[in-house]
Amino acid sequence: MTGSTAATFTADDYRARMERAALEAAEAGLAGLLVAPGPDLVWLTGYTPPAVTERLTLLVLAAGQDPVLVVPALEAPDAHRAAGAAALTLRDWTDGKDPYAATAALLGVSGRFGISDNAWALHLLALQQALPGSSYASLTEALPMLRAVKDTAELGLMAAAGAAADATFEEIRGVPFAGRRESEVAADLDRLLRRHGHEQVDFTIVASGPNGADPHHEAGDRVIARGDMIVLDFGGLRDGYGSDTSRTVHVGEPTDEERRVHDLVREAQEAGFRAVRPGAACQDVDRAARRVIADAGYGEYFIHRTGHGIGVTTHEPPYMIEGEERPLVPGMCFSVEPGIYLPGRFGVRIEDIVTVTEDGGRRLNTTTRELVIVE
Repeated sequence: MTGSTAATFTADDYRARMERAALEAAEAGLAGLLVAPGPDLVWLTGYTPPAVTERLTLLVLAAGQDPVLVVPALEAPDAHRAAGAAALTLRDWTDGKDPYAATAALLGVSGRFGISDNAWALHLLALQQALPGSSYASLTEALPMLRAVKDTAELGLMAAAGAAADATFEEIRGVPFAGRRESEVAADLDRLLRRHGHEQVDFTIVASGPNGADPHHEAGDRVIARGDMIVLDFGGLRDGYGSDTSRTVHVGEPTDEERRVHDLVREAQEAGFRAVRPGAACQDVDRAARRVIADAGYGEYFIHRTGHGIGVTTHEPPYMIEGEERPLVPGMCFSVEPGIYLPGRFGVRIEDIVTVTEDGGRRLNTTTRELVIVE
């Protein structure tokens, strides 16, 4: 995380997160949690190792035990400076020693442990060997909602990231589009996101004309032409928290059909947003948006879920998709992004990040959802 984010959270904040994570793990029937370098470790401790290598770094959490961070000795000084260091015990190890035996001793007994999704297989296999009879579940599978509900400070950072993405859109709509490559506009998006405070840009989709029918199109050498519909989807991390927004623009005047499809997606996005309220199921958001598109005869062209969670990563639980019955809770943040994709012709997507409030939902993106004409 950046310095400004670290300053937002205190050792007490990280201590509370680690205690809650350990408690939720116990309630899920887990003997503990093993957290490798990545977003979970940053969220729980404020620590990002200077480099992710084959050397074992692992946070060990279990209910009723003090949190312990196993860390290579040469990286211990950096770990000591982390915002959450005061809330945990550091156990360093030197090259030539066996960190897995030491970690197994901390775990105490064989059992089922939650482990970070991005933990190296190298480390997991060595732990299994050091602790025969142990088993493991991915952290997302075991505790999918661990980071889902944001506190007041986190919501403030999410809102600031959304505002920065909005400022980026307001500027990008004024740059030339026609006659330029998609990759050139994507570079403009990257530059503007960073100008507005993003330390990390995760994606800058510029999908023009028929490329717009590919939801995850990577900007390429296609030259944008007058008459193109263009899907813009961009975001990343600002002060450690994510932005993600999509708007669809048009070079010159659109056809009646293009306007009709865009209006339909806008209506579906509004329906999905209005379905957001505490207690509603995640799938209710998907159903509300999808119903609008299906009723208009375009159901087969809406080919992805309506939304995904966002926080210290740009994609995380919860997911707004049929079959996800988990209830919405105030503080959850996720995208609402229906789309229609007509193969070989064009696509339309409109996306806002939304947070659940006590009585409904609040958009964290406020730029116009009308079809914007660019030059």
